Amino acid sequence: MDKPSQDTLNLLKAGIENNTLPIKNTFNSSTITLLLNLEISETTTLQLDINIPFAHQSEDSPEEAPLAKIRIRQPPWLNRAATSQLNAQVSETDDLFTAIDDIKQAASDLLQSQLTLASQSNPTNSQSDSAPLVRAWFYFPSISTRSKRDDFIIHAPSYKLTGFLFAGKPGLLCLEGTSTNIDAYMKFIKTESWGDIPSHHKKVSERLREEGDEEGEGKGIRRVFEDMREITDEVGERRGARANRGDMGAVEGWLGERGLGEALGRVLM
Repeated sequence: MDKPSQDTLNLLKAGIENNTLPIKNTFNSSTITLLLNLEISETTTLQLDINIPFAHQSEDSPEEAPLAKIRIRQPPWLNRAATSQLNAQVSETDDLFTAIDDIKQAASDLLQSQLTLASQSNPTNSQSDSAPLVRAWFYFPSISTRSKRDDFIIHAPSYKLTGFLFAGKPGLLCLEGTSTNIDAYMKFIKTESWGDIPSHHKKVSERLREEGDEEGEGKGIRRVFEDMREITDEVGERRGARANRGDMGAVEGWLGERGLGEALGRVLM
């Protein structure tokens, strides 16, 4: 608990015990903020920001106390999309302890899923680490469903992949990693994430595959992207009746800043 929260809590506690609560409106915005380090496994933790309001804004006293709010901080072992997915499951609650238990279980399941996928895609770490680096480019006539887009980002770290996804009509996916991991990842996406999509709607084609050394030594390509993320809302302006048509000119400029400007033309040919 930080010092302002501790001071506020002490004042409230003393006021209740002594029946000398401050005058009305003194604590209209009082909120106690807690940081909880939640143990997910022996080596993995998750930090939760917990805000507990001790006042209400209405003129009349409400029948129920204001709800506590929980926000999950992004940990090193989860990317932004996975953290957002966890946060979407919680916001305000009147049962704090149950909510914490639910978060712990969901995070534990997600961690176990990542470990399982990593084990399946990397049967021997030495073999995977020594394989050459590949940058693969995939083209989608269209990709828009949020949950499907999130799956690309959430599961990439388990396969040691970096790159980006640009959704819309058309869509673009770039992956950096070993050929084995890229192929296993795309197989997982098509069979698991896209398992409920009719086969004739699973339209994605690999347009380009560049090879180099995993460590970027000598000739070949170097790893450009530090992680896997979606850039749909970051690059260019959306067009079309449903704002689903991306600005490929802006994407080309964005790639050019990273030394990959020529690749887009080869992918879209």
